[in-house]
Amino acid sequence: MEQRDVPIGRGSARFSLGIVIALPPALSGRIGRLRSSFGDPFADHEAPHITLISGAASGAWDEAHRHVARVAAQTDAFTIRLRGTASFRPASEVVYLKVAQGEGACRNLHARLCDGPLEHQVAFEYHPHLTVAHDAPPDGMERALHELADFDAEFVVERIGLFSTDDDGQWTLSEELTLGTNGREN
Repeated sequence: MEQRDVPIGRGSARFSLGIVIALPPALSGRIGRLRSSFGDPFADHEAPHITLISGAASGAWDEAHRHVARVAAQTDAFTIRLRGTASFRPASEVVYLKVAQGEGACRNLHARLCDGPLEHQVAFEYHPHLTVAHDAPPDGMERALHELADFDAEFVVERIGLFSTDDDGQWTLSEELTLGTNGREN
């Protein structure tokens, strides 16, 4: 999760949660190695992902979990195509792969997840992306931007991951939810 809030555990009236799209293992490993090569200090601490929601929420964890499960069940699988690079600099020291296909599906999913018990304020407008360098040294940021300019990969999103924070503020996968189940067994 890119947004780094003061974490609050699940038992609190306010808690931090993250909902992400994980990458297929081979692509995740490739992106992870690239992030490390660019000097990204977070590369070894978080698996590559596309964030749908990250941050503090209020209410009850069980209510939030039910909401996420309901939205996942009502969302069909979709294709993501990552193509080319861009940067959020100077607002944020991030170089990312652009979501060339599936951006609308990510935005729709984000909006539906933010409705109800997960409604919360965010620092930036939601922009689906896959981070490849975050707070890396300047030469690493430039390398990421230019070396991956022709990057092109595609995968099908069939599930989303629901993360919570533990008492030490570490993100922990709570559950993977299959898209499009609409009440059917996974």
